[in-house]
Amino acid sequence: MTPAIFGLSGTELTDDERAFFREADPAGYILFGRNCESPAQMRALTDELRTVAGRDDLLITIDQEGGRVARMKPPVWPQYPPQGIFDRLYDIAPISAIEAARVNAEAIGLDLAEAGLNCDALPLLDVRCEGAHDVIGDRALGHDPMRVAALGRAVLDGLEQAGVAGIIKHIPGHGRACADSHKEMPVVTASEAELEQDIAPFHALRGAAIGMSAHVTYTAWDADHPATQSARVIGDIIRGRIGFGGLLMSDDIDMEALSGSIAERSVKALEAGCDLVLNCWAKMPDMVATVEACGDITPDARRRLDAAMQGKAVAVFESAERRAECIAKRDALLAAAGVAA
Repeated sequence: MTPAIFGLSGTELTDDERAFFREADPAGYILFGRNCESPAQMRALTDELRTVAGRDDLLITIDQEGGRVARMKPPVWPQYPPQGIFDRLYDIAPISAIEAARVNAEAIGLDLAEAGLNCDALPLLDVRCEGAHDVIGDRALGHDPMRVAALGRAVLDGLEQAGVAGIIKHIPGHGRACADSHKEMPVVTASEAELEQDIAPFHALRGAAIGMSAHVTYTAWDADHPATQSARVIGDIIRGRIGFGGLLMSDDIDMEALSGSIAERSVKALEAGCDLVLNCWAKMPDMVATVEACGDITPDARRRLDAAMQGKAVAVFESAERRAECIAKRDALLAAAGVAA
């Protein structure tokens, strides 16, 4: 098995992709808007991926947060609010906010389950900081670490109720970065003491099954490498101080924060301690080079992958009524507090 999560080029597999994926046996896949046409089309696509892999619990994920990060869009799918709305509700009614975040995540999870996905890159546990770049912004669950942890737990619980695994991101924290890691390398110069705030939600939810690393350099921990490619940050901070023992995947290895070829970036991430590398863009030369450079998944990474996906085989979807109930309850909780979606 190749320790990578690959993207796909379109709404169905090409002959080249089908042959390549059968040979490469990647750990999982990620879908984007280019792959999302309808629930039936997505279910056919994900069913074929499972057939090619020979695994009913194959990891198939997506970035479906709500707000500006949504791959499954209206009018085919509901419009979900940005996660920051639950932070606003928490200011007024904390218990309502936790429940609204939970049922919202369950509804998202049911959308994914209907389409044959069993994983979502949610929740963000990044603690929002004043003056930081807006790449996180209203995607965050708040400025207070324990509020972020409480709402993040609710999101994980909601997804789990729908049979979908959540991914805590961007560990050890992207909230104070002053640059967009999609475009350049953010360098965080906060002290170790200050960074305790950033890692607190991740520590609180360290039992999560899957985490995604941050392409951010933290000078207090390792001034020479971003977290994704830092053995010190992964070993001492993520695995050590935070205590995260789950499956650790990189953020998209193609982001401009990193340098070198896709294969070189991938090898550095794996050598630093990531279990899997995420390669989103379905560029065949890059995927081939990644397979050739990265070799087989390690036994520890395979064990963590299997643990994360245990019980995540996708069943026949029979929950349209429940999804509507979840959305209605979320909207009622927001309306009761006067928070506009």
